[in-house]
Amino acid sequence: MADISVRTNEGGSGVVVAGLVLAGIAGLIHVYIFYLESVVWTGARARAVFGTSREEAEVTRQLAFNQGFYNLFLAVAVVVGIVAYAVGAHPVGATLVFVGAGSMVAAGLVLLLSAPSKASAALKQLLPPLLAVVALAAGLSLG
Repeated sequence: MADISVRTNEGGSGVVVAGLVLAGIAGLIHVYIFYLESVVWTGARARAVFGTSREEAEVTRQLAFNQGFYNLFLAVAVVVGIVAYAVGAHPVGATLVFVGAGSMVAAGLVLLLSAPSKASAALKQLLPPLLAVVALAAGLSLG
């Protein structure tokens, strides 16, 4: 039978913590994106962030509302993973953080590749979770 446990000894624990903190930051960014897309999409702030006119915002309101919830669900997965890891459910916690943060990275890459003019937004969306995934993987491999 394969050993699926996640080892954590002193060797990688600081790097694991750094990965979890970075994942938490990524989660907060995605909660903010949820707020912009699903709560205040047609407002001046969201329109300025996303570069949309009032008319474009009204036409795309339902799409943005739905997309915002995708961002929220990714953030929830990461937060639940961090909590699970913190209470000792290391395999479950790490898996949830990898899935949530990895999906954030993938979504950021899709934005970067499909709309190069939005590179700044894409990098803000994908760098924190990418760093989280790398740090968590490194920390777990050291442990």
